[in-house]
Amino acid sequence: TAGLGLAHDLAMPARLQTALDRMGVRSRVFGFGALGDTSASALNRVDRAPPDTRVCVVALGGNDLLQGLEPATTRANLRAIILRLKARGARVVLAGVRAPALLGVDYARRFTEIYPELARELDVLYAPDFFTGVIGVSRYMQRDGLHPNAEGARIIAERLAPVVARALQG
Repeated sequence: TAGLGLAHDLAMPARLQTALDRMGVRSRVFGFGALGDTSASALNRVDRAPPDTRVCVVALGGNDLLQGLEPATTRANLRAIILRLKARGARVVLAGVRAPALLGVDYARRFTEIYPELARELDVLYAPDFFTGVIGVSRYMQRDGLHPNAEGARIIAERLAPVVARALQG
């Protein structure tokens, strides 16, 4: 994630590094997110990820959701990203996104199902719905209501850390 509105040391990648350090997991976390990243824009630059990447957390889809993109398009982009990373020998942690029902029950279901289905199909680790309890909770969100604040980023990182640790050990 890019950590919009947060100092580098308070954004999710730095918080993930701290959480992994506390767990005693040797790692070096790099943030490779871009502001406004969609699954399509990430697909266009996935090959620029550092070649020695052992584990990549794919936490994409939120901006696709905000733009109302067709779930099949997001799914195809995420699938291609995962396959490219795996072809390079990187393990993938797919971070799920839960679409709110207010976007339409059918749309929300189709979008939300992308993540567990891809994780099973492509045999990658899955971090389900890591935003729950952060998104929509004002004390964990920036004023825009869309992006986590430093405390929200810490919570998200702590939820992701055990899954990332498993990927690093595997």
